[in-house]
Amino acid sequence: MKIFGYTASRATVVALLLIATLGAGSGMLYVTHTKALDPGIVGIVWQPDNKTVGINGHWEKLGAHELLVQWTVVDDQAFVPGSGLPTVPVLPDWPRIAKAPWAQDVILGLAGYFSENRSRDNIEQLAAVSERIAKLPTPLHVTGWYFPAEVDPSWTRAKELPALLAKLPRPLWISVYDGANIGPAATADWLKQWLPDDIGVFFQDGVGVYARTAPVARTYADAMRQRLGKDRVRIIVEAFRPNFGGGFRSATAAELKPQLAAYDGYPLYLFDGPHYVTPELLEQLVR
Repeated sequence: MKIFGYTASRATVVALLLIATLGAGSGMLYVTHTKALDPGIVGIVWQPDNKTVGINGHWEKLGAHELLVQWTVVDDQAFVPGSGLPTVPVLPDWPRIAKAPWAQDVILGLAGYFSENRSRDNIEQLAAVSERIAKLPTPLHVTGWYFPAEVDPSWTRAKELPALLAKLPRPLWISVYDGANIGPAATADWLKQWLPDDIGVFFQDGVGVYARTAPVARTYADAMRQRLGKDRVRIIVEAFRPNFGGGFRSATAAELKPQLAAYDGYPLYLFDGPHYVTPELLEQLVR
């Protein structure tokens, strides 16, 4: 199962759960803030698939007003009409989505592949398809675009992106994670070396796969903000955890609240609304 930059097998999940168990003592050091976060949750992420094509929810109760759509074309199938590509069996009801309070603003994802390796091997093709997709009419209030090829310092071809993405509209966003664990300053410096000034980043916090704790993830965001500028850095809050036996489950409110509190001062986007921020979790978070 791929969640942004992560793929988890049963063996991987078992290992992650062991790490989480060993680290449970330090996790108790988190302090849940009682004050409102500023700006806090401003959006949700949606990774469109056939299961969630009828996306619905009340994420506005958490403060969400912006929808980050991870992609509108994935694996050469389109979730939008008029692309010239085969469409998914059932298209999303985009006019209905445009009226939802949690989608008053939309950052529209372009063309990608579910497999990260496949995306990276076909980056030129994805950029060309994305250029075409970005020109399609939509009922959505689009405030930006997202190119769904996730970058991390281990990807040597990432430095080719500026030329490939030059024809895509702005504001433009990509996402970044530190799969190699080179550290906050090194990751921020790496981005600064090649990322154009008119492209922003969504930082994947890694908490959902136990790659790091929320306080450590905060240091990554701070380093990126210092190097790239305040307005170019937003945080993807992973609202899931490994499930014993394989796959992922929704995070509990007890797990998610201190995670959110660690990121006070940043615009936060929950990954992802339809799959993991369930009505039950939502109600627990708003209490």
